[in-house]
Amino acid sequence: MQLIEVNTPALETAFLQVQIDLYKKDKNYIRPLDKDVLGVFDPKKNRLLRDGEAIRWVLKGDNGKLIGRVAAFINPKTSKGGDQPTGGMGFFDCIDDQQATNLLLDACKNWLQERGMEAMDGPINLGDRDKWWGLLIDGFYPPNYGMHYNYPYYQRLLENYGFGLYFNQYTYYRMVNDPIPEKYHEKAKTILADPAYRFEHMDKKNLPKYTEDFRTVYNKGWAKHEGVKPMTEAQAATVMRTLKPVIDEKIMWFAYYNDEPVGFFIAIPELNRLFRYVNGKMDLWGKLKFLFHKWRGACKTMYGIVFGITPEHQSKGVEAAMVVEAGRIIQGNASLPYVDLQMNWIGDFNPKMMNLVENLGSRIYKTHGTFRYLFDRTKEFKRMPIIK
Repeated sequence: MQLIEVNTPALETAFLQVQIDLYKKDKNYIRPLDKDVLGVFDPKKNRLLRDGEAIRWVLKGDNGKLIGRVAAFINPKTSKGGDQPTGGMGFFDCIDDQQATNLLLDACKNWLQERGMEAMDGPINLGDRDKWWGLLIDGFYPPNYGMHYNYPYYQRLLENYGFGLYFNQYTYYRMVNDPIPEKYHEKAKTILADPAYRFEHMDKKNLPKYTEDFRTVYNKGWAKHEGVKPMTEAQAATVMRTLKPVIDEKIMWFAYYNDEPVGFFIAIPELNRLFRYVNGKMDLWGKLKFLFHKWRGACKTMYGIVFGITPEHQSKGVEAAMVVEAGRIIQGNASLPYVDLQMNWIGDFNPKMMNLVENLGSRIYKTHGTFRYLFDRTKEFKRMPIIK
């Protein structure tokens, strides 16, 4: 077998081709957009590469055919937190062969060790947790946009190498028009009767305002989590600018207390229901196909990206009030095409949020796992701490 560092345009193409070849007979596979994958490794598009580092390899078998790929990276914003300096492994794809897997993962481990890392998490992304984070270990359905899809045997390959499960992250599912449980209405009553609180969906005409409201709530609610840093104005603007072409105002909701933002529920149309028709290419023809399938209503899934309340307003019923208010606009609305709702990326280290969505009548639909490998094999392995 031949391990080759990706350092030319031709090898970049090979890096993409590994996954295409592996999954060409899998009816559930949806090819990610080439530009999204390549953008992770482009310093002009990924600001983390200004101070961080990344490397990619492809693996060829004895017959010269592509049989695997992997990337390793160091995120300067998160690598030094926790119990030890920790790098990342991601974009792992491989045939069902432990020797091939070990070659790929050894390359990551050695590269990270040379740069002072003492562990690696994977498969993860060089960026935020909203894309390509975690190995699919249950619920092998078509992937949502930006989520990792893989064969079941990948878990065995990683665990045989020595990775341990650091945390699970769940995708929850419910039908849009399923009744909101009565307990939600009861919890919401006090908040809805308080004039200091108000709830509204986004208005794209005021996108800068909602961008800053989003950043305010995010930084109060998420920056305390391990591996998550405060979001800058530029980062928030990038998030909203990326979402702008697909924003549906009626499924993006904000909560306010005395006009200060205290919560949000950010959902978008599930884009892979449209991207499945473009085969990874958003060239002119790909864009035309995307717009056609969007026009014909091919996307009937609402995709919840993130849902949160600032700490000082939690456990008061604010989340229930926002759900009830959003339900009044979304449920039974003939102008909206959505049939089901999938809520993405709820970690098992966040039991409060799990409890919130389960009480809404949602069930776990998919499970991804983030794994960790400690280079010192005598060191005690610890799972991600639970958020109290």
